[in-house]
Amino acid sequence: MRITRAFIAVVTVLLVIGYVAPPSFSGTTADARPTTASSDLAVGPQYDTTHIYVAPTEFDRFVASLVATFGGTTSKKGVFTVTPTPSKTMSQLVLTPVGTISVFGFETPIPYPFGSERTGYLVTDMDSAIRAARATGADILVSPFNDPIGRDAIIQWPGGVNTQLYWHTVAPSYPALQMIPENRVYVSAYAVKAFTTSFLKFSHGEVISDDAHAPGVEIGRPTDTFRRIRVRSKFGKLTMLITDGHLPYPYGREMTGYEVANLSDTLSKAKAAGAAVLVDLYKADDRNAAMVQFPGGYIAEIHSLVSRQN
Repeated sequence: MRITRAFIAVVTVLLVIGYVAPPSFSGTTADARPTTASSDLAVGPQYDTTHIYVAPTEFDRFVASLVATFGGTTSKKGVFTVTPTPSKTMSQLVLTPVGTISVFGFETPIPYPFGSERTGYLVTDMDSAIRAARATGADILVSPFNDPIGRDAIIQWPGGVNTQLYWHTVAPSYPALQMIPENRVYVSAYAVKAFTTSFLKFSHGEVISDDAHAPGVEIGRPTDTFRRIRVRSKFGKLTMLITDGHLPYPYGREMTGYEVANLSDTLSKAKAAGAAVLVDLYKADDRNAAMVQFPGGYIAEIHSLVSRQN
């Protein structure tokens, strides 16, 4: 959800500090132009923003904890209307080396269905993206609406996964990520085929791995196995966890998995910054991983590849 008139001031600040500028999207422009439904609409994984909603009283603590844990910078915080109907929210962008986060602290009731979307994807053309989403079987929960710096919509993939699409009149330019995070999606065995087909067609992604017997420790059930599919596209990484829904807390509550160079060091920083480790370090497949809850309630999986720590 891109923010309205007051956000122009934020864009001005970002222009000054060097995070927003008007270059092209790797050979494309942000201007509306004809594209086909089969075109690659993605811009880059640094524009795959995790949407996090926290109470206004926890907003500053949460943002500070994120930056202390992962590093990076923030945009200027402000109070804006980010929905097509009246509302007010504190909003701030957190640009970390391991993922981009949009933080919202609503001061009014949150209009439906905002708050149910897990990520925002920047697209090169909104109309083409909506056509492509519909052609792949996605529903349009919030039809495109204008704001002073672009357009926004919320779609729902088969299986009930909600994603925001956004487009800027002036192309943003965020720093390249050091590590690309993964969008972690829990789906049932009944929906996985429809979701996978739809998402791959829309994203022009490819399946990197499809493990029918992934270790159950990854979903809090160490004596079991489950199916796990990993996908990569220009939008970034996506991991599908196909389960029967019998998940112990906090599994299924995390939206994003963040790759870091050294997990132990990152967990130490997180705890020092007020985060709680809900699931301590464990090894599964090719990674060491843990589950962390930041101030404000946001739960994230954090991992490091075993090969990078050896």
